[in-house]
Amino acid sequence: MGMPKTNAFTKFAWFALAYNLVVILWGVFLRASYSGDGCGQHWLTCGGEAIPTAPQLKTAIEFSHRITTVFAGSVVVVLAVWAFLKRRTQKYVAFFAAMSLLFIVIEGAIGGGLVLTGNTAANWTPSRPYWTAGHLINTFILIAFLAVTAWSASDSRKFRSDISNKSIGLGVAGTFALFFVGVTGSMAALTTMLFPAETLSQGISMDFDPASHPLLRLRIFHPISAIIAAIGVLFISGWVRANSGVSDAQWWAKTTSVLVLLQIAFGAATLLMLGPIVMQLGHLLLADLVWIAFVLMFANHLNGSQLE
Repeated sequence: MGMPKTNAFTKFAWFALAYNLVVILWGVFLRASYSGDGCGQHWLTCGGEAIPTAPQLKTAIEFSHRITTVFAGSVVVVLAVWAFLKRRTQKYVAFFAAMSLLFIVIEGAIGGGLVLTGNTAANWTPSRPYWTAGHLINTFILIAFLAVTAWSASDSRKFRSDISNKSIGLGVAGTFALFFVGVTGSMAALTTMLFPAETLSQGISMDFDPASHPLLRLRIFHPISAIIAAIGVLFISGWVRANSGVSDAQWWAKTTSVLVLLQIAFGAATLLMLGPIVMQLGHLLLADLVWIAFVLMFANHLNGSQLE
């Protein structure tokens, strides 16, 4: 894999991606620790105060998450403005950075919506699964645009004009599979939080009990879809390694395969351990890394500048 350029903007773009991953993980900790209602149903204030006084632990966790998200938004604003100033020399960068800005605004709006509608902590409303799915999909889109912003700034990039239908088809299929697994994973995490089990056998019994909540009985779809998607993504990454003429694409294809296998093993361990918070954090981090590697694999595969 060739060494990319490391100018100041490129370093900042990679920092923006890394920092947003940290914010996403802190959001998982917020949910898993039942702290999402730490500020009540108040947005943008926290419990009606600009800065909470004498906060409980969950209030401190929720408020600190809000502070980190504000900083994340500020980072992406700087990224977008900086990219706009560079648009004449790197035309793709400005577009990708602008899309990153759009989706981080939507991310903030979804977070506010969750709070205002009471879809936090252990609260249940019929709309919560839709909020959860929308949040996951938007997060994936956000980190994809942040990743390709940093990637496109790292070197001279221009997309190939001879993209095959098979490349497009495999890219779309892999994207759909990873999105579907992500959504079922977010649903599984939500049901585990709302309907905790003390043992693995109890959890499995709850999944197949006709009297259980319908959402709980859908939890089994996550491990099933994860295995199917893993097989599919391994096939796609193998195809890229064999058919791409871009060395960086081949490197990212190998990385994608390794991360997928690691994620399957980690997911199984998380299930057997009944999903402790630290395992949930690791599981989501690996999911994000698989998605980023997949995106950069195809970004490099479609990069025509390395074929000249």
